[in-house]
Amino acid sequence: MKKSTIAISVIAMIGLLSSCGGKKSALEEAIAAAEKNKTAIHVQVGPSPETIDPALNSAVDGANMILHSFEGLLKFDRNNNIVAGLAESWEQSEDGLTWTFHLRPNLKWSDGSPLTAEDFVYSWKRVADPVTAAPYGYDLLNMVVGFEEAENGNVDALGVEAPDANTFVVHLSSPCIYFDKIASFAVLVPVQKATVEANGESWTIDPKTYVTDGPYFMAEFKDNSRIVFQKNPYYWDAANVTFEFIIWHLIEDANTSYTAYNQGEIQMIKDVPTEEIPSLRGSSQFYSAPIMGTYYVTFNVEKKPFNDPRVREALSLAIDRNYVANVIMQGTYLPAKNFVGPGVSDAAAGSSFEDITTAKYGDHFDISNYEADLAKAKKLLAEAGYPNGKGFPTFEYLTNDSLYHKPVAEYLQSAYAQLGITMKINIQEWKTVTADRRSGNFDVARNGWVYDWDDPSNMINLLETGNGNNDGKYSSAAFDKAVSDARATVDVKKHYEYLHEAEQILLKDAAMAPVAYYNEVWMQVDNLKGTWHSPYGYWYFMYGRLE
Repeated sequence: MKKSTIAISVIAMIGLLSSCGGKKSALEEAIAAAEKNKTAIHVQVGPSPETIDPALNSAVDGANMILHSFEGLLKFDRNNNIVAGLAESWEQSEDGLTWTFHLRPNLKWSDGSPLTAEDFVYSWKRVADPVTAAPYGYDLLNMVVGFEEAENGNVDALGVEAPDANTFVVHLSSPCIYFDKIASFAVLVPVQKATVEANGESWTIDPKTYVTDGPYFMAEFKDNSRIVFQKNPYYWDAANVTFEFIIWHLIEDANTSYTAYNQGEIQMIKDVPTEEIPSLRGSSQFYSAPIMGTYYVTFNVEKKPFNDPRVREALSLAIDRNYVANVIMQGTYLPAKNFVGPGVSDAAAGSSFEDITTAKYGDHFDISNYEADLAKAKKLLAEAGYPNGKGFPTFEYLTNDSLYHKPVAEYLQSAYAQLGITMKINIQEWKTVTADRRSGNFDVARNGWVYDWDDPSNMINLLETGNGNNDGKYSSAAFDKAVSDARATVDVKKHYEYLHEAEQILLKDAAMAPVAYYNEVWMQVDNLKGTWHSPYGYWYFMYGRLE
């Protein structure tokens, strides 16, 4: 196997080696010195991620790490505006079919080698390559010329090119009104071809091979323990990166993270014990903020009886969304009335997709009349051939045990018992849940989606046939046509009209069961300043400080 040579700092290189006599390693000493100078931050944003390969990741926790280690053509700033990333300027043709990105001069990887437009050509083709099996491949690149050929194995057909080292050009088969948002997304960052191809799937779990282009490189990887990021001196904006180290603590249990926080070992934690939330409200260290996303239940429609929309609708209507959001989730989430929730824009400036849905179609779920929904659920189940649950097979609900997931699972178990149905709870660690959902190794599973950009298609399209994030393998020709029409039109108003139509198809077909709209809760110390949290569920630590 070919070895990658990475020119990282002497401190980080030595830190990878254990020192004798029980002494601290050079890396530990460097972290301790940075802690003394308040240039090291300890954070917890989740357990061990399934992956931190940009092309393969589809989870928020992994994305949080990726956006600190990689940067793409464009990016979001603290005000959620799209700004220059590795591309210092860009333009699109009058017909909207050609996007040209001009890279900053003298870009480098974290090993000091040159980064050029050819790296983007390779990386985007890698996302389209069926061998990679990128969950986002279809959703991000299906509007690019040659994507269909690329996803069938001819990756060179993809319409991306590098006319010179500093110019990257993308050719679209149809205009995309949100393509700048796609170009800002973490999946489409560049990765180093030589390193990836020399090391295979393991390239992301070894500091020697996790070559990056963003604010940080990896100095240590200890699965189920921690990942250490160190400031990348070759990053184009390194002068403005403030923390020398980010130590990601990979903790799944909220009580463990909360204890570490209270003991001063961690300065920010995402997972807060649910039982502590009532007493923490009002504290200057407790934060709650809305994010664009929906917590929902996924049905594996390739398994009986979940292939029957009457069964899916019955299981959906049996959920008391008001109770889940306001009692189990203690009011930190909002009960879902439709699939797309608050904060997502519609065609007009300042408008709300959710408000337009309510005005035009009414809310799909009447959260104030659960008894009526439960009665309808029982009727639908009987129509499907399972009166009072008779003959309905026992099934499993796949989930992980953090925040509200286990209590929600226990509630669903009792709710379905009212229908005469037996549901078993299958609790797995997070990275197993995501892998099993993607492979179809489940009956029913907890799911959720936080938007990657402000367009309802980002979540609605999840249920499109062939989408790598369509875990339940739902498929509808009418739905596929609606999202295809929304993608292809250059008329902004029609774009949103098609998406409203698509959402209604999903809801009427019970393609999934929306439960609640996300809010994010977390804790951070009072002296942590300059960081920010985006409506997409990401934290940005690279420009923060500990006062």
